[in-house]
Amino acid sequence: MSVSDVDRRDELLAAADRHHAGVAFLQMGDPSLSRELTRLADAGATTISLAGISLGPLAPGQSWLRRIASHWWRERAGHRPVIEVATRLASTIEEIEVALFDLKPISGAEPGLTSTAWEDVTRHRRQVLICRGPRCTARGSDETARALILGLMEAGLGDHDVLVTHTGCQFPCNQAPVVSVQPDDVWYGGVDPGAARRIVSDHLLADTPVESRRLPR
Repeated sequence: MSVSDVDRRDELLAAADRHHAGVAFLQMGDPSLSRELTRLADAGATTISLAGISLGPLAPGQSWLRRIASHWWRERAGHRPVIEVATRLASTIEEIEVALFDLKPISGAEPGLTSTAWEDVTRHRRQVLICRGPRCTARGSDETARALILGLMEAGLGDHDVLVTHTGCQFPCNQAPVVSVQPDDVWYGGVDPGAARRIVSDHLLADTPVESRRLPR
């Protein structure tokens, strides 16, 4: 469910194998849930059971698993298997087995992927790009993201103030974890959780870039 789960693919695959299952991702990873559902349906599956798991910070809610599965089911041409979704989201690998004991079939009437609340570009003045490439991830950019997002939340700032986006490689890999702030064109390197919170308090709240972590341009 979360961006961080992609970084723990091998661990998730090992757990799935113990349940004779597979792994799919809602974001930032392949295969996507929709692609995996198509593969299973094309292979003749009659019932597919989904258990959502989030091992990282700030994943979308459990409802998104049902939304996306239901959207796929409505759009599917031809054979459509029964899809059951666990009613609770696992936060550890051990909880997956418990989650699979309480499954609820989708009806196809679940909310869709669109909403009037998601129609327009947000009114944000700044966009913070957090690198989640392989080197930045290996050096802890998941914790960088957690600290920055929680710092924004504690400051009462939402998407209409600062839009936070996870990205692939931003290239100055030796400076990992890398964070850039646009349209200020300010790039930061070595952004650990403490530095992330300083970026929130100094740069995003007080308009003063954190020079100790700023990369030359």
